[in-house]
Amino acid sequence: MREVGRLARRLGLPGDDPEVLKDGYNLLVRLRPAPVVARVATVTAVVRADVFERFRRADELSRFLAGRGVPVVEPHGPGPVRHAGLVVAFARHVEHDPDRRPDRASFTAMLAELHGELRHYPGELPERGPLTDLDAALSLLGRPADLVAARDALAARWPEGPAQALHGDSHARNVLVTASGPVWNDFEDAWHGPVGWDVACAHGLFDEPIDYPAADVPFWLELRALYGVCWTRVRDLYRTRTLPRP
Repeated sequence: MREVGRLARRLGLPGDDPEVLKDGYNLLVRLRPAPVVARVATVTAVVRADVFERFRRADELSRFLAGRGVPVVEPHGPGPVRHAGLVVAFARHVEHDPDRRPDRASFTAMLAELHGELRHYPGELPERGPLTDLDAALSLLGRPADLVAARDALAARWPEGPAQALHGDSHARNVLVTASGPVWNDFEDAWHGPVGWDVACAHGLFDEPIDYPAADVPFWLELRALYGVCWTRVRDLYRTRTLPRP
């Protein structure tokens, strides 16, 4: 927190009353009284050697979508920065109700509209984002035999078919419900792949699967489940200081 405050002052942001909004895989700090949120790479910086590039792509993709009229949380400032060994990105703070989520039908329509806009994105994105993260996480975990076998079995069944730019972490918690409507957030996990991955990301927060035309959703649900197990174990090691911190 101290370094975030120092960085804010260096960039001319008033951060005299910082508020931790979330401490998950990244640390989110509102730089009160400024309407700005700092995203500090924590667990993600341990797993992702390219975390700065991930933040930069998320910034670029958000600006692209905002330019097309898509409601997104917009970046603040010129882009992510490195400071005191940390990678930090800034976004405007969006007032929202953290207890509200879109209903299943609304979310499905939003995801379809988002995918339609993402098909126009001209930038380069990773081709196998989840597998890259899995391999890094498994290495940090000491490559447990059962998880490695599950990873290899899924990689051998990787579906062929249409691919496009994806949100990458498109669950309902990454939609902020504001007074003027829902707003997409957090494009750090964006990659180029089948839409089934984004559909699988959405499944966990609804009682029933969303009705979306995507091929081989069961495969992506399996991959998403393994992905979640590995990330959770890495996060737990990080919090017990078993893993080095950035």
